[in-house]
Amino acid sequence: MNQPKLSQLAGTLIGSEIVKLGNIISERIRNGEKIYNFTIGDFDPSIFPIPADLEALIIESYQQKNTSYPAAEGVLDLRNSVSSFIKEWEGLDYAPNEIQIASGGRPLIYTIFKAIVDKGDKVIYGVPSWNNNHYVHMTDGEHCVIECTPENDFMPTPADVKKNIKGASLICICTPQNPTGTTLTKNALAEICDLILEENKLRQEDEKKLYLMFDQMYWTLTYGTTQHYNPISLRPEMKAYTIFVDGISKVFAATGVRVGWSLGPETVIAKMKAILSHLGAWAPMAEQKAVAKYLLQKESIEKYLLHFKSEMEIRLRSIHEGFIALKQKGYPVDSVSPQAAIYLTIKIELVGKTTADGNLLATQADVTSYVLGEAKLAVVPFSAFGAGNKSAWYRLSVGTCKKEEIAEMLGKLEEALQKLK
Repeated sequence: MNQPKLSQLAGTLIGSEIVKLGNIISERIRNGEKIYNFTIGDFDPSIFPIPADLEALIIESYQQKNTSYPAAEGVLDLRNSVSSFIKEWEGLDYAPNEIQIASGGRPLIYTIFKAIVDKGDKVIYGVPSWNNNHYVHMTDGEHCVIECTPENDFMPTPADVKKNIKGASLICICTPQNPTGTTLTKNALAEICDLILEENKLRQEDEKKLYLMFDQMYWTLTYGTTQHYNPISLRPEMKAYTIFVDGISKVFAATGVRVGWSLGPETVIAKMKAILSHLGAWAPMAEQKAVAKYLLQKESIEKYLLHFKSEMEIRLRSIHEGFIALKQKGYPVDSVSPQAAIYLTIKIELVGKTTADGNLLATQADVTSYVLGEAKLAVVPFSAFGAGNKSAWYRLSVGTCKKEEIAEMLGKLEEALQKLK
């Protein structure tokens, strides 16, 4: 049967590879298969519930009948609270008219692209990275892809940016990064900011400026000696060219609560508001009112984060150490030491190996399938984040990880590796 002809976007857009993979895994689990599902960047609420104080405030907010349309830019209570929160925690000064609320990070990223990127505009982003390739496609931008390497923690370097910066309209940086769980260093971020400032000085008054989309959705989730840095604290002049993406989704295990915010120049925020007013991608009124109160409860937040971060770090380090132990035994696996977020970067390099029943693992897709089938380990290949389909690196997410199953999972993985020739 012939498919009806639709728009070029509909005909060429690829759906989320991660959601597609997650659906496949969920189906196998429903059919009774035990799988260690570390694919989706989400949380099992039975392991990682949202803060009890936030939950109580949301319930109270619904009981107070906060169920009407919110303001297109977000309720003033929440924008004031976000302003206070980022001042208290990051030392950033943003007025309510420089803050845009939306239902999580996705609509904010989309409207940043729509507000800045014209057809054919160059957008610089590193791979692997979350969804930049799809947002560039949806806005008809020109992909300017930086292939990032493990030597640089899979982050773009100033040198990478410098050779691509001419004519660009937008640079996309996420730190701590999804999918890698790694961070951009203070010096690298400062140098990239200097490149943006210098480039904008060279542009004529009537010429479009170069903006930085700075996604810091995971900025509170850093471990050990790792520190998060932001462009404005390092280079105050960057305030004119930086749009932040932030929110409660990851910091409070609140992916389904859907409250995110952008900080940026008033002119850009106003255009984002206009676009969002047509999309209607607002965070629900009750949740906005509740989050407005919760963000001011510093002691409650500190207590929650102390426990939450500790539980995340235990899982990340345990799995990392398990992979390093397998590597030391001679198996072709590796892991990048965890720095931040809820992700671990692992390597499973089995292309060219033969299974016990004589099947050759000819491609990385074969490796992914083998690890799922034999070790019951479900992880997301970096190819789902814009990297090449030959990459042996994967994202492992611990938001649904049960501590007591880690040793079991590593044992099954070793058994699967032992069977290969």
